[in-house]
Amino acid sequence: MGKKPNIVYFVADQMRCDSMAHMGNPAAITPNLDVAAEEGVSFANAYCQNPVCVPSRCSFLTGLYPHTTGHRTIHYLQNPGEPNFLRTMKENGYEVIWVGRNDVIPADRSKEEFCDRYYDGFKEGNQKSAVAVPKPPKPKKEITEAQKEAMKIPGYYSFFTGKVDLEQASGPDAYFGGYDWSCIAQAMEYLEEKSKEPEGKPFFLYITLMYPHPPYMCEDPWFSMIDRKKLVPRRPGAQKLDGKPSMLKEIARKQNLSAWGEENFDEMRAVYLAMVSRFDHQYGMVTDKLKECGMYDDTSIFVFSDHGDYTGDYDIAEKVQNCFEDPVTNVPLIIKPAKQFPVKPRVTKALVELVDLTETVCDMTGVRTEYVQFGKSLLPVLAGEENHREAVFCEGGRIHGERWAMELGHGPESHYWPRLDTQAQEGPEHTKAVMVRVGDLKYVYRLYEKDELYNLALDPQELDNRIDDPAYANEVLEMKLKIMEHLVATGDIVPDRRDLRM
Repeated sequence: MGKKPNIVYFVADQMRCDSMAHMGNPAAITPNLDVAAEEGVSFANAYCQNPVCVPSRCSFLTGLYPHTTGHRTIHYLQNPGEPNFLRTMKENGYEVIWVGRNDVIPADRSKEEFCDRYYDGFKEGNQKSAVAVPKPPKPKKEITEAQKEAMKIPGYYSFFTGKVDLEQASGPDAYFGGYDWSCIAQAMEYLEEKSKEPEGKPFFLYITLMYPHPPYMCEDPWFSMIDRKKLVPRRPGAQKLDGKPSMLKEIARKQNLSAWGEENFDEMRAVYLAMVSRFDHQYGMVTDKLKECGMYDDTSIFVFSDHGDYTGDYDIAEKVQNCFEDPVTNVPLIIKPAKQFPVKPRVTKALVELVDLTETVCDMTGVRTEYVQFGKSLLPVLAGEENHREAVFCEGGRIHGERWAMELGHGPESHYWPRLDTQAQEGPEHTKAVMVRVGDLKYVYRLYEKDELYNLALDPQELDNRIDDPAYANEVLEMKLKIMEHLVATGDIVPDRRDLRM
C-alpha cells in the first residue's frame, strides 16, 4: 500500500444514533456530522457490545467482546498485558495521541505503553494552552434533611441541570462543562504541531470526550438553538409495559420520573440534543484544523459513541447496564475515509458492531494485531457493499453472587443510586443477558427471567415483547443457536506464547 493514512477516533460518551439530523431527528442540529455522512458513510444500524462505558471501551479498543476477557463492570478495567489496539498501533510505527476519557486502563498504571502522549482533560496544566478544569468538591458523606426531602420530589434523579454559563460556573458544572473544551484545545495544539512535521510518523489521534453524558447541561448558543416544538414523542414508561425486564421497571420506579411532567422531559431531551450539537461543533473544529494543516485528505476519521442514553424514554434518565433497547445500544458511527480508499457516501442500513473498528483500521493501515480479534473490516461497506453482518450482539449483567460486579458505592443522595441499588439486588434484576439482532428482529436471552423479542419493523419503540408469540417460535430458536455459536466462537482467546511447564 502507499502512504499510511492518519487515523482519528472522535468519540462521544453516551450518544444515541437518533440524535443526529441526518438520521431523521427534526430537532437535532448536527451540520458537521451531516457533512461527514455526505463525504463518508453513516451507519444507521451500528451497535455497541455493552451499554455502559468500561466494557464497551475495552471491547472497541481490542476487537474483542466483553465476555472474551470478562469485562462486565465499570470497576474492572484491563489487566497488564491484555490486548489493546492503541499499544498495537504504537508498536507498529504510529504516533498515538490519547486525549480525554480513559475507562480502559486503571488509574494507577502508566499509559506510556499505549500512547506517545496522554492528555487528561481533568488535570490542570498537563498541556500548555489547555483550558484549566477545576477539580470538583468531594461528595458529602452525610445526607442532610434537605436532601432527604429533595429525593422525594420527581426530578431529583433526572440528572437534569439545564442551561449553564461556563464563564461564571464553578465546582462540578465548571469541571464537567469545561472538560471537552480542554480536550479539543489539546487535540488542536497537537495537530498544529504535527503539521510542521510532514515527513513524520503517521498518527493515531484518539479523542474521547465527555458529552453528551449526563448531567444534562449545556451553554449557549447550543442550549437555545434546539426548537422544543420539533422534539419527537418519547417512549412510554416502562412500568406500564408488560414484558419489559425487571431491571428497567425497577429503575423507572426508583427514579420516580413518571410524574415529572412532559415539559420537564422535553427540556431534558432538548438539552441532550444541545449537548450533541456542541459535540458536533467540536468535531467541526477538529476537521477544520485538519484541513487548515493540509492533513484532512490523508486522514480516516471515525466518529462514534461508546453507548447511548435513554433520555427519558421509558421514564428513565441515563442508561441501564443490562438492557438493550436501541436508545442505549444503537450508536452513531460515521466513517470519513482517507482519500486513498474508495467510498460511496450514504447512510447504510448494514448491521455492524463497534468491534469492527479494529479490523477496519488494520485493513486501512496494513497493521496486524498480535492477537486474534473478532472484528470484520468495513472497507467493503464504505465502497458500497450493503451486506456486512448477519447478526450483531450486545451483552451485560452478572450472575448471582458476583458482589464485585454490583458496582456498589453510591448512596441515595447520588443520581446513580436507582440503577446501582437495583444492580445490588439478588433477584432477577441484574440479569446476565445477551442480545442478538438479525434483520428486523431483536432477541434478548435472559438468564434469570423471561426473554424478550421485538420486531423493529412493526414495533420500532420496542414496546411489545413477542417472546410468547408462537408465530416467532422458529426465529427464536434460530437466534438462540446464533447466540450459542457466538459465545463458543468468541468465548476466549489463547495468548500467543509457550510457557515453560517444568
